[in-house]
Amino acid sequence: MTLEEQQDEPVTQGTQVSPASKLAFPLLAVVQATLIFTIVMIGIPLPDIGREFGLQASDLLLVSTAYGLPFSGLLLFGGRLADRFGGLKLFTLGLCVFGLASAIAAFSTHFNMMVAMRFLQGVGAALTAPAAVAVLRTLFPDPSAFMRAMATWGGVSVLGGGVGFLASGVVTTWVSWRWMFVVPVLIAVIGLMAVKWVLPKEAHGQTVSHKIGLDPFGALLATLGISIGSYGLIASGELGWSTPVVLVPVLVGLCLIVLFLAVERRVSDPLLPKGFIGEPNRIVGLVGILLAAASMGLVTFLLSLFLQIQQGWTPLETAGAFVPYTLTLLIMNQAASRIVGWLGPLKVTISGLVVGAVGLSLLAGIHQEVTYVSGLLPGIVILTLGTSLMFSGSAVLSTMNVPQHQAGLAGGVMNTSMELGPTFGLASLMAITGIASDVVGGYSLAFATAAGVYVAAALLAWLITRHRYQATARTASEQSG
Repeated sequence: MTLEEQQDEPVTQGTQVSPASKLAFPLLAVVQATLIFTIVMIGIPLPDIGREFGLQASDLLLVSTAYGLPFSGLLLFGGRLADRFGGLKLFTLGLCVFGLASAIAAFSTHFNMMVAMRFLQGVGAALTAPAAVAVLRTLFPDPSAFMRAMATWGGVSVLGGGVGFLASGVVTTWVSWRWMFVVPVLIAVIGLMAVKWVLPKEAHGQTVSHKIGLDPFGALLATLGISIGSYGLIASGELGWSTPVVLVPVLVGLCLIVLFLAVERRVSDPLLPKGFIGEPNRIVGLVGILLAAASMGLVTFLLSLFLQIQQGWTPLETAGAFVPYTLTLLIMNQAASRIVGWLGPLKVTISGLVVGAVGLSLLAGIHQEVTYVSGLLPGIVILTLGTSLMFSGSAVLSTMNVPQHQAGLAGGVMNTSMELGPTFGLASLMAITGIASDVVGGYSLAFATAAGVYVAAALLAWLITRHRYQATARTASEQSG
């Protein structure tokens, strides 16, 4: 069966999974969710951190981005390291760095110490995330079993973000923000214990049969390009697009990415092999993950501002407003594998785009006097249903037919798309909000624009994959004739 045919095929359910893999999967999933949890966990407490350390707005921006920049920038290299040295080794190393930095960050006495430890957390996360996918590929050697696992894995990350948002509201209200760091420390310890006692022997004995190079120059260009460009995009929300602090990093990052792509065409063992991203299924999957992450970042950011600034809600009340969002993610994550197994990953991804567009369209009706229950809640729930489908289907498409020696690469590319979604999407859509004559009208315009992008992406996904499928079918028919 060709790759194009598999995109519409249900994921078979008959393959047996070892008991050890069944136990290892939720532990790895919790680790992955915690990596995303750690991004958002200081979002609501950020003003408290600023007051405690006497920070300016630019300082708060560094605290906010110090984790995400190395996380997103180093993921491709982290994937290469996992493929080169083995997923389990990199998973262990990444957790050690992540857990240690989290523990030190909890006791930060100065702004610089906090930024440095958040940066080190991001480095550890960039090693851990792609390595976890490489370990999964070892635990589930059968393609159907791996696809079922990835269908569930796709929703794990956004669930971690939802829980992190809720937890930060509770912690900000009742205890110190420093307690938020207990979660990543605890999960890092549990993950390291799992390496020793839970992961099956075949994962411990994992060997890398394909001795690939590290492509250090390509890794440097990719890391700097993504990190510097992302910083400029993030700063645009605070400073606007006309300032050098925004324009220079964006342009430098773009130039470095272009240079990276040019260099990759000339090296014998590129960090990003030719054609890896260009396969139609993988394009649809990566774009689906990027858009899903972008929309969830948009809804949590804009609605948090709206509820607290426009409606006067407290941080705890704002966090409570997203309880249905988190519950929907949890329910859909439990059903993800069955839904993808029933419809196939492509149909699930396109369906998610359509459903998500409906949710965003409802949120586009936001106005100054809107009520939460009748005006916002339906859009939040429907959008969450759609993005849950997108994450599940897209995770399968992004990693479909990936061999063991490229599992880390697949994990790195997938997580890079997930990390760039909120950065690129939020920066673009926040720029659109400035077109409107008032703040809330800008929010409405951003949601409406996102809905239009979802519809366009659904159509393009269908056209790209249908065209490739029909071309393959014609070729097969001509050969058989």
